[in-house]
Amino acid sequence: MNRILLASAFLLVSISAVFADETPSALPASAVVSPVPAAVSPVPAAVSPAPKVPALKLVEPHLHIARSNIAGHARIALTFDACMGQADERILSTLVRERIPATIFVTARWLKRNPATLAVFLQNPDLFELENHGQNHIPAVDTPALIYGIASAGSPQAVRQEVEGGAAAMVAAGLPAPHWFRGSTAKYDLSAIGEIRAMGYRIAGYSVNGDGGSLLGAGITEKRIASAKDGDVVISHINQPTHAAGEGVAKALVDLKAKGTQFVRLGDVEDTGDDKTTQ
Repeated sequence: MNRILLASAFLLVSISAVFADETPSALPASAVVSPVPAAVSPVPAAVSPAPKVPALKLVEPHLHIARSNIAGHARIALTFDACMGQADERILSTLVRERIPATIFVTARWLKRNPATLAVFLQNPDLFELENHGQNHIPAVDTPALIYGIASAGSPQAVRQEVEGGAAAMVAAGLPAPHWFRGSTAKYDLSAIGEIRAMGYRIAGYSVNGDGGSLLGAGITEKRIASAKDGDVVISHINQPTHAAGEGVAKALVDLKAKGTQFVRLGDVEDTGDDKTTQ
């Protein structure tokens, strides 16, 4: 009897050992408790897209003057930027010799370096109207940006400093307080236009780009200026005496005068500027 009991006990132990060695997958699903896998990462939450920064909108305002409406006697306003550097005597001497009036936009930096040319301007008040091109030739844009490689003013306060600094330098040089402003690169954002207008300035755009920033050749510059029509405002530069463009400017002025063109300064006639630059 004892042998039978011992044999039975041995058999039960052996069967239990066999089942203990079975893999969990061999067990009924109801008997398996699934552990939380430690290596499985939680599902990431949806990532919100970064808010879009609105693109900076710059404008390059146009300006026209009242037409003469006289055949063969187109009325044109010549404007010249004196940014930095020296004076272009080819243009200056032509204006004086031919008695051609023009509006000159000067920076504080240019005034400081060119007292002799300033004296010529002051000696010819019937020809030259001097207006504000800023303190340091910084684009009048109140948001940080690079415009033609030039850093903008970048804030409303800096725009104001550029405008007021230029005006203060003009008055200190013995010039009348300016009424017009033209910023470096002639580009603005709309908020800066509002700020400058609130300061009491008209903003000088243009309708004919005469010399492409003084970078064009003499021939193409001459053709561009010669293409000016009744009511146009021409922009060119009078501060690059080593550039070929100056030669083209001087020749175009003589040719236009020979055709009977009526030259006026901005302060002499009514005008219309877009982008609320003069309204």
